[in-house]
Amino acid sequence: MPNYQVADRQSISISAPAAEAFSAAAGLDIQASPLVRGVFRGRELLLGSHAGAPFSKPLFDWAESLGWVRLANMPGREVVFGAVTRPWEANVVFRGIPAGQFATFMEPGYVKIVWNLRVEARGEIASVASTETRVQTTSPDARAKFRRYWAIFSPGIVLIRLAALRILKRNAERRTAPSTIRQRRAYL
Repeated sequence: MPNYQVADRQSISISAPAAEAFSAAAGLDIQASPLVRGVFRGRELLLGSHAGAPFSKPLFDWAESLGWVRLANMPGREVVFGAVTRPWEANVVFRGIPAGQFATFMEPGYVKIVWNLRVEARGEIASVASTETRVQTTSPDARAKFRRYWAIFSPGIVLIRLAALRILKRNAERRTAPSTIRQRRAYL
């Protein structure tokens, strides 16, 4: 999405190989975080939506179950999801648009959201995980509604991303710790 009104980028350094970090990302359960559940619950209360029961699912499966579509996939390195929605509505619905049609979708009254999760190697036992989200509105009224929504909810959205990256780091490093210790001992 080369043209957008909002972009947010976050990253974290991880003491684990890139393949292990990406595997941890794919299996990430953000609903396990009390902070993330609290942000979702706060949104429900502020917008008056009916509470959805939290459910445990790996991140990529969870996103797809909500309606997000994989727009691009580089196995073991990066995945890109996209959806159109009206996030200011109490009971938000993510509408998946096929990758070949996503770029040209411009039905008025929506925002198009693209987010990725990428892991890059920084040596044999180090990597960086990053995520970027871009938002493009499809009409002036959607832009106005989205600006109000973003002004209120962007801090919580950023908190969710930061929490997810910290959980990813912890999980990847926990999985890698025994093999990293063995590798370090081999050098001694």
